[in-house]
Amino acid sequence: MKSLKDLYKIGKGPSSSHTMGPQKAAQMFLDKHRSAAGFEVTLYGSLAATGKGHMTDVAICDVLESCAPVKLVWQPDVFLPYHPNGMKFAALGADGKVADEWTVYSVGGGALSEGKVGGDIFNTREVYEMNSMTEIMKWCEDTGRSYWEYVDECEDSDIWDYLMEVWKVMQAAVERGINHEGRLPGPLNLARKAPTYYVKASGYKQSLQTRGLVYAYALAVSEENASGGTIVTAPTCGASGVLPAVLYHLSKGHNFNDNRILHAIATAGIIGNVAKQNASISGADVGCQGEVGVACAMASGAACQLFGGSPSQIEYAAEMGLEHHLGMTCDPVCGLVQIPCIERNAFAATRALDANLYSAFSDGSHRVSFDRVVTVMKLTGHDIPSLYKETGSGGLAKILDPKGAREL
Repeated sequence: MKSLKDLYKIGKGPSSSHTMGPQKAAQMFLDKHRSAAGFEVTLYGSLAATGKGHMTDVAICDVLESCAPVKLVWQPDVFLPYHPNGMKFAALGADGKVADEWTVYSVGGGALSEGKVGGDIFNTREVYEMNSMTEIMKWCEDTGRSYWEYVDECEDSDIWDYLMEVWKVMQAAVERGINHEGRLPGPLNLARKAPTYYVKASGYKQSLQTRGLVYAYALAVSEENASGGTIVTAPTCGASGVLPAVLYHLSKGHNFNDNRILHAIATAGIIGNVAKQNASISGADVGCQGEVGVACAMASGAACQLFGGSPSQIEYAAEMGLEHHLGMTCDPVCGLVQIPCIERNAFAATRALDANLYSAFSDGSHRVSFDRVVTVMKLTGHDIPSLYKETGSGGLAKILDPKGAREL
């Protein structure tokens, strides 16, 4: 598996696969073709279907138009074989003819791939020798150590400085979001809810306040993401509110220090990395189960880590967080990371707390392993028809009127 730095990316929303990835690809292509007279960019599949809602066109043009005119070609019905998020960049000469072409894929979480088995320029160094939770859990049990200590053993020494930066960005996103009123960008005209939820939650008694605050924190980050704010992919932009909400709530409510929070972020990273390695975190590939489902698993394991869970209890919490999101479709209305994405972040955050509590009552033993659920997620995701995987043409995206989200 790759470094956690490849999983936790700091950047601007609203979409890691539709905004961050394409923008990075555009920059790389521009760096090679600064003398081009023009550019033509063809977007395929999910990138084309929901690209305008996700601001894919803005992300690409902001980069390339600094050099030369850009023509965008939208091909929502054409799915390239490697991944639904395919794009082809072409550099044009003064005569208008193609001088060079490059096909690349945005595979989730802001990561890119050329779709090659060998020789892919995006094949970075493998950091972790073990690629499954079963292997890593056994290592923990054999050595008497925890998941975060496996991270410490495998990563470079600067990983903790990087995770501290991740934690700072997560906290800042929560705090901006709970104080940021107004509407979200786009045709849905959605009002931000985080400030209201935060104020209301603060007035309830402790039993209800916990849930209300977690809702507010998850809404805060998700709304910041939807408006193009700076967030952390955990594991994606569309699911970026889940882990910060849980960590922020627990740090404030239980006075966990930064060091313990960083250990929890590392544990969550291992969980997300296993899912990314063995299945996918791309909504266009496996649906929202790969985004919000994996985020819930990460937050579940992180919470269990904070409360002193054993390696098997942490694995169990993560398993429940993902299992109970199996089959979740990716059906963003208008292609925006707003409906139903923002609410899903809030509910997944509270479900993560429930998964932690449930596993804490157990001894950690259970029938279905996290690794098996990851396998099922991959199979399920590939069985789901494409219109339910970030194309904006199925589910809620189909039955709601794009001009105001009124039922048809």
